[in-house]
Amino acid sequence: MQVLMVGIGTLGGTIAARALRAGLPVRLAARNTDSAEALRRSGLRVSGIGGEVRADAIDIAAVEDYGKGDQFDVILLATKAQDALEIAPHVVSLLAPQGVILPIQNGGVARVLADRLGEDKILGGFSNLGATMVEPGVYEQKNAGHLLIGELAGGVSERVERVARVLNRAIEVKVSSNLTGAMWSKLLINCSVTTLGALCSQTMRQYMETEAGKKVFRRTYEEALSVALAIGTRLERLAVDPIPPGWPSNFGAEEHYESWVEAIIAFYGDIKPSMLQDLERGRKTEIDFINGYVATLGHASGVPVHMNAIITNLVHQIERGVLQPTRERMNDLADQTGERTRGKRI
Repeated sequence: MQVLMVGIGTLGGTIAARALRAGLPVRLAARNTDSAEALRRSGLRVSGIGGEVRADAIDIAAVEDYGKGDQFDVILLATKAQDALEIAPHVVSLLAPQGVILPIQNGGVARVLADRLGEDKILGGFSNLGATMVEPGVYEQKNAGHLLIGELAGGVSERVERVARVLNRAIEVKVSSNLTGAMWSKLLINCSVTTLGALCSQTMRQYMETEAGKKVFRRTYEEALSVALAIGTRLERLAVDPIPPGWPSNFGAEEHYESWVEAIIAFYGDIKPSMLQDLERGRKTEIDFINGYVATLGHASGVPVHMNAIITNLVHQIERGVLQPTRERMNDLADQTGERTRGKRI
């Protein structure tokens, strides 16, 4: 099975290095010629959980340099969400007969691509793998995460199992018969863990040490959960049950709720948010496909999404250089819940 990995950032680079070390027939596509040349010289190196691997000899070119004569059974899109929407129409011509594109972005990217290019050419997937890019070509894996893939229409197909078997040689791959539900469960985490950490320049464990952080996390998560349920999503359990104990009233369930939060922190709490890494590098984030996606669907379905809308606007302001990530941001957001928590720690 011939594999093309598009996007050699934090996630793509980590997977690519492990795939090459495992002997998979993987070719790489960088965003431009300069990036491709730099990575060709440096190779790829991953440390951290899962062990250290090096891939010194890599077959890489700019994505636009692939064309006639190149055919792939799997094209794995590990770019940012907005880049995936732009690149997919070009790389679809590189698919072999029965080949598939596997986008692993957050939010509704796979659904959009399936509507544009056809479900026969698109699988769905996402990553629970946490990693940090030390520098281009050098990555540190932060958890024992995995890829979850499946058919957008649900069920388990032979092609999904075939792709999983191949990629599983490099990194753990699981198959879901309810991928849409699983993607929404991941989106709940992205909205309330990744984005909040980016806004206050902290890990989840750090911002959850404050009462402000706990209140903002809860409001953000519960808004996103309300949207998911309102549009008929059947959520899937990932690291934890996506529905908090006692939902929706939470009456008498505070002790169980705290244990539920601790389980999330245990899995995600020490990972530097990928969105924060984007902001530090001056790159456009995926906010419109995360909290912005929830806010759009919430407005369309009549579900209150005040916190997610505010968060989306704040990230856009940071992207434009109007604001900066700051630890005080969580206190400001907590004021939006109607309960003042400034300076109070628990």
